[in-house]
Amino acid sequence: MQDIEDVELTFSPLSRKFEQGGQSVEIDIFKGDTKGWILEIIATCGTSTVWEDPFESDQAALDEALTAISNEGIESFSGYISGKPH
Repeated sequence: MQDIEDVELTFSPLSRKFEQGGQSVEIDIFKGDTKGWILEIIATCGTSTVWEDPFESDQAALDEALTAISNEGIESFSGYISGKPH
């Protein structure tokens, strides 16, 4: 079994900082040694949400991130509710 530190990650050029309503998150899309693209949304406070199932393309991962933020609200991922950290 390979150590996670030994896995070389390839980050998608679609990875980005996303801002909405004065709050922001990092959308990271990357590949390791597995098939597919991994999606992770990282809050400014350091917590993250990682999707378990890989995506066939980096565009599909970005689309999922933007849909999730739209449906659930950026607060679900940013670490802030009504402007207060939680």
